[in-house]
Amino acid sequence: MFSRDYRDIVGGLLLVFLGLVFAGYAYVQYDLGTLRRMGPGMFPVMLGGTLALLGVFHTIPALTRPGVMPEIRIFSPLFVLAGCAVFALTLLAFGLVPAVIAITVVSSMAELEIRPLRLVLLSAALSLIAWLIFGIGFGLNLPMFRWPF
Repeated sequence: MFSRDYRDIVGGLLLVFLGLVFAGYAYVQYDLGTLRRMGPGMFPVMLGGTLALLGVFHTIPALTRPGVMPEIRIFSPLFVLAGCAVFALTLLAFGLVPAVIAITVVSSMAELEIRPLRLVLLSAALSLIAWLIFGIGFGLNLPMFRWPF
């Protein structure tokens, strides 16, 4: 057991860093304008500042509470990356719906306990959402199903 919650401290400081980097980049590259006539840099600067402030709010309580050693599993991110690769390889060959099902199944292997019913429901829901958004909503010329054989 650690005397401080270092996992939340590092996470909060990372949010502060990313927020300041994005706000600083937008401040340097884009015109801020005024509050009455906002320029293209006003919104990114405000979002970066808000992200940094949320990081501060996340870090301060972690300085006073005890933390535990986080469990590090190397295979979890590898399964997520493999899911992205499977999605990219499956999308053009088989279509959007099988690619979404493939990324869901491969990425779910990152969990220690796989629940088949939950996996089937999640795959079906994500496939339906992808079809509604990209096929119906955006009208993309992307095949939903394709049988290459």
